[in-house]
Amino acid sequence: MIHPEELDPAAAARFARLALDCLDREYPNHVLHLLTDETDVRPPRDLTPAFYGCFDWHSAVHAHWLLVRLLRFVPSAGWADEARAALDRHLTAANIAAELEYLSAPGREGFERPYGLAWLLQLAAELSEWHDDRFARRWRLAIEPLERLAVARLSEWLPKLTHPIRSGEHSQTAFAMGLALDWARTTDEAGFERLLRERSQRFYGADRNAPLSFEPSGHDFLSPVLAEADLMRRVLTGGDFARWFDGFLPDVPHDGSTAWLEPAAPADRRDGKLAHLDGLNLSRAWMLEGIAAGLSASDPRRASLLDAAREHRAAGLPAVTGEHYAGGHWLGTFAVYLTTCRGTGGGGA
Repeated sequence: MIHPEELDPAAAARFARLALDCLDREYPNHVLHLLTDETDVRPPRDLTPAFYGCFDWHSAVHAHWLLVRLLRFVPSAGWADEARAALDRHLTAANIAAELEYLSAPGREGFERPYGLAWLLQLAAELSEWHDDRFARRWRLAIEPLERLAVARLSEWLPKLTHPIRSGEHSQTAFAMGLALDWARTTDEAGFERLLRERSQRFYGADRNAPLSFEPSGHDFLSPVLAEADLMRRVLTGGDFARWFDGFLPDVPHDGSTAWLEPAAPADRRDGKLAHLDGLNLSRAWMLEGIAAGLSASDPRRASLLDAAREHRAAGLPAVTGEHYAGGHWLGTFAVYLTTCRGTGGGGA
């Protein structure tokens, strides 16, 4: 399932190029790195040799996901050989062993938790679904130790977390839990799925009258409110989700109007934090589509949800140009997640 008008060959090539151009680009680099002594002062390619480009670790992880995702849809594209070679170069057993050593060092238990770890699981889920490709099988086998560490880290952390994190940035729990839940279902990890469902209910099950009017904050690339609803439609089924959504966002229009949720517009796309708002438009679009997918076809709110999603797609996709590295190193991932309907179960072509 894709938005065919938005993922034509030219668009796929543009998104793939954004990832390919930063996968081996080491600098500038925003390293979230705990120094325990002077031997820890090393360049990114030595610290995390699989995921060292694209400005930061999580962006490098989901740039790999972007290429895998697009290869599933357009395996014979002109850029496909270059993408396979890049993935083959990065996703090796030796590189992942070094990544595992880095993440396992004392004091790094919170590294890239939850956002980067959730994207690592999304990469593993994509490769798991692409099991009929010999390259994908090799890459999945290579990253499996890191995949297991991500599950262990989240499994240890979530039961200790007394409250959800309602940020519009990387620390948000709802979005990461949604990615992790999709991984658990893809890989039949029933125990991890049970944990995620239980924590979702504990964190969000009683929420009512969400303050959507408070959004967005100036640096948001995720909506705290919509991400929560997009998670809960994964957790609750049928009428249970509709009833929860009734209380959570009671004022969603029934008439197809979109004035209740307008796209954001960054004032300066050269500023990495301000450029987050372009990502917010893209993530809102797929979250709105996900929420609509959780409601029955006859639900009168679907028209407003889907029309608002279209407006946000129209605002977000033209901004994915790569003109400024501040957005170019990561917005392609959000565009591919949206246009390939990954959040609502879109599989490979």
